[in-house]
Amino acid sequence: MPKQSSITRWLANTNGLFFSLYCIAAAFITYCSMYAFRKPFSAGTYDDLSVLGIDYKIVLITTQVIGYMLSKFIGIKVVSEMGHNTRVKSILILIGSSWLALLAFGFIPYPYNFMALFFNGLPLGMIWGIVFSFLEGRRNTELLGAGMATSFIVSSGFVKAVGKAVTDSYGYSEFWMPFLVGALFVPTLFAGVWMLSKIPPPTPEDEAERTERVPMGRQERRQFFYTFAPGIVLMVAIYMALTIFRDIRDNFAVELWGALGYGEMPSILVTAELPIAVTVLLIIAAMMFIRSNRAAFYANQLIIFAGGLLVLLTTWGFDTGWLAPAVWMIISGFGMYLAYISYHTMLFERWIAMFRYRSNIGYLMYVADAFGYLGSVGILFLKNFGGSNLSWLSFFIRCGYWMGGATIVLIALSILYFRQKEQSVKIIVPEGLGKV
Repeated sequence: MPKQSSITRWLANTNGLFFSLYCIAAAFITYCSMYAFRKPFSAGTYDDLSVLGIDYKIVLITTQVIGYMLSKFIGIKVVSEMGHNTRVKSILILIGSSWLALLAFGFIPYPYNFMALFFNGLPLGMIWGIVFSFLEGRRNTELLGAGMATSFIVSSGFVKAVGKAVTDSYGYSEFWMPFLVGALFVPTLFAGVWMLSKIPPPTPEDEAERTERVPMGRQERRQFFYTFAPGIVLMVAIYMALTIFRDIRDNFAVELWGALGYGEMPSILVTAELPIAVTVLLIIAAMMFIRSNRAAFYANQLIIFAGGLLVLLTTWGFDTGWLAPAVWMIISGFGMYLAYISYHTMLFERWIAMFRYRSNIGYLMYVADAFGYLGSVGILFLKNFGGSNLSWLSFFIRCGYWMGGATIVLIALSILYFRQKEQSVKIIVPEGLGKV
């Protein structure tokens, strides 16, 4: 066994508060840095540019999302099988290759440079699973995951604001801006990955309560799917709806806020997300106090139900004129992220722990992510090539109705399925947890 560093030994013996703060900081810094290589290009408007008559920004977003989606399908195998000793190197190689693609985006002349974003997205889809593997399988995984997941909410707006500053204040072109923003975050990326490398593995107490996490080969993945197929299909369908809504809100945030009258306030991209991030973090983190995996698993599904209901009601409220635009964007964003981040932090964590199934979150999350982004790509093609003349705002409103309604119906079916599944599987409850 290799000798542990002094930081690893300190983390293994320190109290839960310091351990949690360290892990959250490491994961947040790493994943926030990844966003600097993925999202800055969408801060550009690329006015009056097109490819084959298609708006150039739409071409860029679609091209990158296709690469990112394929990365998720690759991750079903790669991330679920990855051993602990290759994680740090993998993060640096994947993000480094995406940065080289941004360099190509700057060098290759318009309009041919759009293909560089396919190769930018292709490695990045595997980063979440690798980073989260440092956090999963612990008694406080909800808290750690919630801290990491706030990067989903805050980082995108933050790196876009940095991107706009690079172009508006320093005069760099929109083609070189993404590479330069990535360069600014290289030091923080190395700092975050170094911090991750010092995190000790889960303790025996963690494994007793949350089940040991192990790599999953092809046979293990197939067996897991056969065991929970209806539940996986339902959960993935909900996640597809959430991903579609989230991607439109995120990729076209500049256009949506502009249509709502906030085009001259770029700071809204960050300030509107801060209350969402804080509130979601507190709610998700509080779930770690529910020690019963069964109770937490069903509470998680009720949280997803509540998130879908919030999106549905607030979208109707804005559409009928009694809810202000900014209030609608913030509350509907909160509802969406409440459900979306539940997947990334605790739904699959408690699912595995509840059924005492030796596996890992990487498999479940990458199945969901792969089909989620497949749905996102499909919606982009439908919007752009399906003959729809709707503005992005009108299209987003319709997606709010569909996503909210689908989430409510499908999560209800999911609860019924898992209640039935419990009856056919003997669940071993660790001593002291109880079964609620």
